[in-house]
Amino acid sequence: MTIQETEQQIIDEFAVFDEWLDKYAYLIDLGRECPAIEEKDKTEQNLIKGCQSRVWLSCSFEDGVLRFRADSDAVITRGIITLLIRAFDGHTPQEILDADLAFIDAIGLKEHLSPTRSNGLTSMVKQMKMYALAFSMKK
Repeated sequence: MTIQETEQQIIDEFAVFDEWLDKYAYLIDLGRECPAIEEKDKTEQNLIKGCQSRVWLSCSFEDGVLRFRADSDAVITRGIITLLIRAFDGHTPQEILDADLAFIDAIGLKEHLSPTRSNGLTSMVKQMKMYALAFSMKK
């Protein structure tokens, strides 16, 4: 599945909810499904700067694609990173670098987050793209 197809799937999932409280509840549910990071990877190096909550993100390069794992001490934040992992995990560095993540605006995520959580979202995307950039140079 392409990143764009995954984005459309996410947009469709959020479209069933009329109220933002329901969307928040869905984010919490997604957070419970987040692919867990190993305890050994909960390091200062994997901590994303700029997030209100503590968010750890690890990335590996396997068979030409990036693999992401994450955790957060806040379940809503864990839900947000889960959406980003769904979009990016298993894709090449170039696919990740080219992605515009239109689903974030399409589902109204940024506009309904507090300013600090919105900054955190931006920091998460930036870190994932930095991994993609770093691994694209290792070819």
